[in-house]
Amino acid sequence: MKIYYEDSMPYAAEFFSELGECQVFSHKTVDSSMLSDADVLLVRSTTKVNANLLDGNSCLKFVATATAGTDHIDQEYLAKRGIPFVSAGGCNAVAVAEYVLSAMVVTANKQNWNLADKTVGIVGAGHVGTALSRVLTVLGIKHKLCDPPLTDAGDPRAFVTMNEIMQCDVITLHVPWVKAGKYQTQGMFDKQRLSQLSEQQLLINACRGEVIDNQAALELFEQGKKLNLVLDVWDNEPDIKLELIPHIALATAHIAGHTIEGKARGTEMLYLALCELLGKQADKKLSDYLPESTIGPLLVKEDQDLLQAASQLTLEVYDISQDDQAFKKQAQGPEQFRYIRKHYPIRREFSAIAVNTGNFVDSKAIYALGFLPTK
Repeated sequence: MKIYYEDSMPYAAEFFSELGECQVFSHKTVDSSMLSDADVLLVRSTTKVNANLLDGNSCLKFVATATAGTDHIDQEYLAKRGIPFVSAGGCNAVAVAEYVLSAMVVTANKQNWNLADKTVGIVGAGHVGTALSRVLTVLGIKHKLCDPPLTDAGDPRAFVTMNEIMQCDVITLHVPWVKAGKYQTQGMFDKQRLSQLSEQQLLINACRGEVIDNQAALELFEQGKKLNLVLDVWDNEPDIKLELIPHIALATAHIAGHTIEGKARGTEMLYLALCELLGKQADKKLSDYLPESTIGPLLVKEDQDLLQAASQLTLEVYDISQDDQAFKKQAQGPEQFRYIRKHYPIRREFSAIAVNTGNFVDSKAIYALGFLPTK
């Protein structure tokens, strides 16, 4: 069995080498002829999987993407050919939740906010929205969930309307890109809805760029409207509206989910799915390959409250403002956008970091965020 995997999948060789003959490829050079004998195709979001890529192959038995998003996969085409498809939904949920928390902490420091007084509106209660809700619950930060598809599907959680979300101090978006229909998300924040935001509110988009009308946002900024936007995702990536960047409070290159754990978890999820398809026992796990963290152990000051301690630890692990500064300096076109994503430095999740809480009264909450106790 021939397994082709994209070169940006961490630990792919380690996970898949015993399941078949492995071939690595780059999204820049892969074509239909190269994949003509592939039995298994494993990609990330940079490879477009469609008829153009696969029509030259008659033996393909499995396609999977090591990403939560599936916009790059023509699932209708795969279904017509009867080719099983799997995505790594949820692989980056923890990473994105920690990215959002960092954005909130940095904004709170800039605006002199007390996050305990703020209410967060989470739009989209799937893997990421749920992970973020869990973090905010641990920290005692008030939040509301909005997810019309899940509401209609009978999800038992308490959901609110978008009208209620629009009253929240922080609004953070975690929905798929849906171009039309009852649950359309494209242009969810159009000019009218963006105009309703006050300069005291914070809007974070770490899902899909098309959910916010970037042209409308630019026009509002140029008209003097003050908006507090955090954008990790952009319309028409990688050829984004460069003139919008200087107006954005915190700007990054679609890297919210790019922790080493998040990316490698995607590889592990595909390994487990392929083992199941082949009827083989999965005997490898992510912890076998992840390196030791170079951060920490960190120390919590006992005279802090929980939010102060969590904010300190968050920025010691991941300070979004550093990515913002680098992005605003380097992003000058599509190639630079791609380069920043491709060469994003190693970022770790809380779960890789040991923390010494001493006699801190809220130690349990710190570890509930994912941090490890010191040995």
